[in-house]
Amino acid sequence: MIKAVDIRKSFGTQEVLKGVSATFEKGKTNLIIGRSGAGKTVFLKLLVGLLEPTSGGIWYGDINFLNLEKSQRTDIRREVGMLFQGNALFDSLSVEENIRFPLDMFTKGTKKEKDMRVNECLERVNLVGSNKKLPGEISGGMQKRVGIARAIVLDPKYLFCDEPNSGLDPKTSILIDELIKELTIDNNMTTIINTHDMNSVMEIGEKIILLHMGELAWVGNKNEVMESENQLLQDFIFASPFLQRLRTAFIKK
Repeated sequence: MIKAVDIRKSFGTQEVLKGVSATFEKGKTNLIIGRSGAGKTVFLKLLVGLLEPTSGGIWYGDINFLNLEKSQRTDIRREVGMLFQGNALFDSLSVEENIRFPLDMFTKGTKKEKDMRVNECLERVNLVGSNKKLPGEISGGMQKRVGIARAIVLDPKYLFCDEPNSGLDPKTSILIDELIKELTIDNNMTTIINTHDMNSVMEIGEKIILLHMGELAWVGNKNEVMESENQLLQDFIFASPFLQRLRTAFIKK
C-alpha cells in the first residue's frame, strides 16, 4: 500500500497540488485520471520520488518515504518498477540488455542468473525469442512489453505506469491493460497508473482517483463511474456524445 497525506506542491508562486490525500491499494490497479494540467503527472512523480513535495507525507506501507535518508530511499526504490510513457528504452541495447539493465545496476548475481531472470520476464510478457532484437526492430506494442519486462525484472512491490497506452492502437492498448492487471494480481503489487485512456478506466479501474485543478475531485471504481453524479467526473469521462448516450442508456436500465 502507498498512502499520500495532504500533498502540496508549488513551483514558484504556482500551486500545482493543493492538499491531495489518497490511498493506493495492494494487489489492485489504482488509476490517476484528470484533464491536462490537473496535476496527475506531478502527483505520480512525487509518489515515485522523482520530485519532492512542498509539504505532506508519502507512506510506503508503514514507512514515511520523505523522512528517509538517501541510502534508505535507495532501498525503497529497489522495490519500485517504473514504466515510462515513452518506454525509455536504450536504442543501442538489445531487448535482453534493456531488461537486464536494472539487474546490472542493483544486483550482484552471475550472468547466468541474470539471463535466467531476463528470460523469465520475456516469457511473462509473451516476447520469447526477442532477446537479440533492437528496440527499433520491434513494434510499439512490443516495445511497451519490453518496458514492462524491465519494470518487473527486480520483482517489485510497487509498479508505476505513466500513460502506458500512449501511442498504441486500441487492440494493443487492451492487451497492455490486461497484462498489467495480470501482473498486479499475480505478484500482489501496488500498481499506480497515470492515464487518460477511457478503456483503461472502464476495464481495469479497481480504484480511480480524479484530480481537478490540483485537488482530489472524486474517488471510486469502474463500477461506480456510470452511476456517479459528480459533475467533474461526468464532464471528464463522458466528454464525447457517444459516451454520453452510453451513460444515458445505462441509467435507463
